[in-house]
Amino acid sequence: MIGLFDRLARPLLRTLEPEDAHALAIKALRYVPLAKPAPDAPLLGVRVFGLNFPNPVGIAAGFDKNAEAPDALLRLGFGFVEVGTVTPRAQAGNPRPRLFRLDADAGVINRLGFNNEGEAAVLARLAARANEGGIVGVNIGANRDSTDRAADYVRLIEAFALPASYFTVNVSSPNTPGLRNLQQAGALDDLLARAVDARERMSKRAGPVPVLLKIAPDLTLSELDDVVGIARARRVDGMIVGNTTVSRPGSLRERVKAQEQGGLSGRPLFRLSTRMLAETYVRAEGAFALIGAGGVDSGATAIAKIKAGAALVQLYSGLIYRGLGLVPEIKTDLLAALKRGNRNSLTSMVGSDAAAMTAESWPG
Repeated sequence: MIGLFDRLARPLLRTLEPEDAHALAIKALRYVPLAKPAPDAPLLGVRVFGLNFPNPVGIAAGFDKNAEAPDALLRLGFGFVEVGTVTPRAQAGNPRPRLFRLDADAGVINRLGFNNEGEAAVLARLAARANEGGIVGVNIGANRDSTDRAADYVRLIEAFALPASYFTVNVSSPNTPGLRNLQQAGALDDLLARAVDARERMSKRAGPVPVLLKIAPDLTLSELDDVVGIARARRVDGMIVGNTTVSRPGSLRERVKAQEQGGLSGRPLFRLSTRMLAETYVRAEGAFALIGAGGVDSGATAIAKIKAGAALVQLYSGLIYRGLGLVPEIKTDLLAALKRGNRNSLTSMVGSDAAAMTAESWPG
């Protein structure tokens, strides 16, 4: 059924403007009946953040912004789903067009600007699926016009503590003016202190919901030192490395579209995001687990992320170019890699190449 859906839908979606195609894909997932997938091989199971993931392949925030189709995505074989980014109040985001395919590069540029239906609408959907199971994280952000952005994150943690499997504190989108300033040491320390405090207060009712931090791949190594140090001091449960990049690799072939403002994702982001992942891993020193995102579009790229330090991986742009068959393909390749290496768990592979990666020349 999934293969048929993919073969029929992808050619149609490619004829539409990217944002229209995305909206249609979400609608299709809501209404096309999908059977539950076969259970994942036990070897693919990963326990991190106090949660048991059936497999390490998740869909990144940005695909299902409003929690319209988390259960359909789980039925497609993802080990976890991250919805959002959600802001306290609904907002329209930036003017269209704001999403661009770089077909020759298998990349995407977006400047969406946290367009979403807001806390109340997303909370209602997640509350309605509370008994469905599966790991569904909530990526949270601040409203564009907020006068106290840290308060927005606190409010959302309080609101979503019951239905969220975990929270991702998103301070790394390049499309909300000034948001990335929250990665600076003083602001980040205050934000994480307030976020973790909110989680602790809510834990009496909701239990200990993990709090993750999502960072940009554009940080300098000095800035990364500060970010990881603060994350460790504030005892966050993990980090996601990383968000989209505002840089433009010289290798891009879609020269005209590459000039569009916004964050670049997909294959062109892979080398930079994977290097930043390895740099984060060596700095974290096992204090918390990492999720690797950016350019995952094959089993080989997922394995590279794991060897760079990721306990879990996330993808989104890869689906645009590879289709839904990408998810089972990655899982098959992970199992094959475990067999080749005579390993009995994915955990034994995590970070095995990280130190060597940090000694390589910087990706251009």
